[in-house]
Amino acid sequence: MTRAAVVGAGTMGNGIAHVFAQHGWEVSLVDSAPAALEKATATIRSNLDRQVKKGAIPPGAPAEVLGRVTTGTSLESAAGAELVIEAASEDPAVKFSLFEQLDRIAAPGAILATNTSSISITEIAARTARPDRVIGMHFMNPVPVMQLVEVIRGHATSDATTSEVMDTARALGKVPVEVHDYPGFVSNRVLMPMINEAIFCVMEGVATPEAIDTVMKLGMAHPMGPLALADFIGLDVCLAILDVLQRGLGDDKYRACPLLRRMVAAGALGKKAGRGFYDYPSP
Repeated sequence: MTRAAVVGAGTMGNGIAHVFAQHGWEVSLVDSAPAALEKATATIRSNLDRQVKKGAIPPGAPAEVLGRVTTGTSLESAAGAELVIEAASEDPAVKFSLFEQLDRIAAPGAILATNTSSISITEIAARTARPDRVIGMHFMNPVPVMQLVEVIRGHATSDATTSEVMDTARALGKVPVEVHDYPGFVSNRVLMPMINEAIFCVMEGVATPEAIDTVMKLGMAHPMGPLALADFIGLDVCLAILDVLQRGLGDDKYRACPLLRRMVAAGALGKKAGRGFYDYPSP
């Protein structure tokens, strides 16, 4: 496979497009908002320039990589892709609609992958006529830097599809880990309760956000504290994942902290909003 389409040009989508193009793939980056596509292209260019400064890629590489990325606002741009990766917002209705459309548009043998961090692959695949060719490819943020890709099998995902996607992830320089389709998969089923408990500690006055993060960094060797990480992920995204975990597993241990709900309602969504558990300067 050498032709990919990435649907959604946000933080994850532009990172995924970057990595595929850097490894020789022709990439169609699709988003309904032209401004998002312009921002994505600028971000990819900036990240490539950073790689040049670090000596990770040669000076001429950015132009070559960007030359392999084409942008468009229509899903029809995905028609020629052998692998389509959906990286739209973490909303079941949005993903179900996109996969219904992509199933009609993409070539019959194309693999349809989703970068969802918590939504059922099986439910997404059921919206298509090719559930054996639907799979999860959950990249980590920032995509050009982080090595892990969770490869999630839905109920009907075939061995051949799984093998192709695992091989593709390795060819991108990533480390794929195969997991099965349960709410939150592995990464967020383990991570989100930790973040949620840290938020409860803030709400209950156990310690300040800075103190909690310092305990986890210096005491548990985490590179980033859970509250800083929550700000980085987006508090609205954390809340959405916790709700998926609670609904899907039926266990109140995944109940989102009331403080998290209050902060999301107030628009304190973390780094992207300029404020969360910490304040962030405007870009």
